[in-house]
Amino acid sequence: MSKIREKAIQGFKVGDAFTVIRQFSEEDTQKFAAITCDYNPVHFDERFAGVKKFNGRICHGLLVASMITEIGGQIGWLASGMNFRFKLPVYFGDTIECTLTITEIDPNCRAKAEAVYQNQEGNTVLEAELFGILPGLAAQEVLKAMVAEGDPTNELR
Repeated sequence: MSKIREKAIQGFKVGDAFTVIRQFSEEDTQKFAAITCDYNPVHFDERFAGVKKFNGRICHGLLVASMITEIGGQIGWLASGMNFRFKLPVYFGDTIECTLTITEIDPNCRAKAEAVYQNQEGNTVLEAELFGILPGLAAQEVLKAMVAEGDPTNELR
């Protein structure tokens, strides 16, 4: 069972934080482009990236931003809003650490969180503010049952 899923079963409190790390590749960008149809040349052509003052082709911002979906998916977070602030480009081969911290929870399990993404040099490349609904007691019981069954739909178990 993933540690994030385990915490989802136990319940959350303000200040709980979760971190995932991922290295981004050119292949990731190609797959993301195929799914989204975002073929901006800044991702595929060195000349175009240079004109935009980048040091090479860059990953899609939303591909990098999507790291929070790994955390949200393990939590069972139902997103209702996301705000992103892209600070620095992410290049092929960069390793990004995304830390999501729960900042507010109301009695109806509505929550806010902040996410900070840093590259291998410790530079913040992206910041996000998230809104959504955390699993309540009934959802926690279902998650517990799913885990007891081997969590078959969770490839991160």
